Amino acid sequence: MGNDLPVVPEPKEPTRRRLYVLAIQGMGALMGAAMGIPAIAYLFSAPRAPQESAPGQSNGQWVEAGDVASLTPNEPVEMAFRRNRVDGWKVISEKGSAWVVKRPDQSITAFGSQCTHLGCAYHWDDGKDQFICPCHNSLFSLDGKVLAGPAPRPLDRYETKIENGKLMLGTLRESSGSQS
Repeated sequence: MGNDLPVVPEPKEPTRRRLYVLAIQGMGALMGAAMGIPAIAYLFSAPRAPQESAPGQSNGQWVEAGDVASLTPNEPVEMAFRRNRVDGWKVISEKGSAWVVKRPDQSITAFGSQCTHLGCAYHWDDGKDQFICPCHNSLFSLDGKVLAGPAPRPLDRYETKIENGKLMLGTLRESSGSQS
C-alpha cells in the first residue's frame, strides 16, 4: 500500500509553465549582468591617470580669470575663477581667486590669495597701498615683496598669459625666500 498515485512524466514538448520559468530566469540573468559587469569593471580597472602637465601649466590647463580691459594700472583686483581637478575617477570643480595687478607698462602679475606665513587670506588696503594679512600683520608691497611681519617670503605668483583680451592663469609658483 505504498504510493497509489500515478506518476505523470514531464512532457517533452514546450509548455506555458516552462516558458514562464525560462523567461523569469533569463530576466534575472540580464539584471545580474547589468549590475555585475560595471561592478567588476570598477574593481579591476585602474583609475584614470592625471592628465600630463605641459611646462608652465597646471594639469595641462589654463583657466580664465577675467577681462584684462577692466583692469586699472597699479590697482589690485581680486579675481575669482574655477579650475577642474581630476581625482581618480572624479573631476572636481574648485573655486579659486587671485590678486591681479596691471602695471603701467601693461604687464600683469597675479598673486596667489594666501599669505606665505600660514596661508591666511590677505586683502589690499587702498589707504596704505599695501596687501595686509590681518591674522599676523604681514604686509606686502604692490609687487608682492614682504614689507613687515612674520611672512618668510614674497607672495606666490601664478603664471599668466593673455588670450583674446582675457587673463589666463596657469600654475601657482612658490616664490623664493629672497626679498630682492
